Amino acid sequence: MAHIVIDRDRCKGCYFCIEFCPRNIIRISQEHNRIGYFPAEFIEEERERCTGCKTCAVMCPDTAIEVYK
Repeated sequence: MAHIVIDRDRCKGCYFCIEFCPRNIIRISQEHNRIGYFPAEFIEEERERCTGCKTCAVMCPDTAIEVYK
């Protein structure tokens, strides 16, 4: 089981991680971050579905995602 950590304040809302996640376990937050964007967030309830493929981290242009296995 893997776990994704998204730095809310580094995320600028490009949502590449959401688009390319093969398991669809990342969503848009309902609350904006300190710079005014609605960041991506990992769906904790779907944690067991994450394979740790790191596609989200690779696609993130802001290096705001870390994947832990």
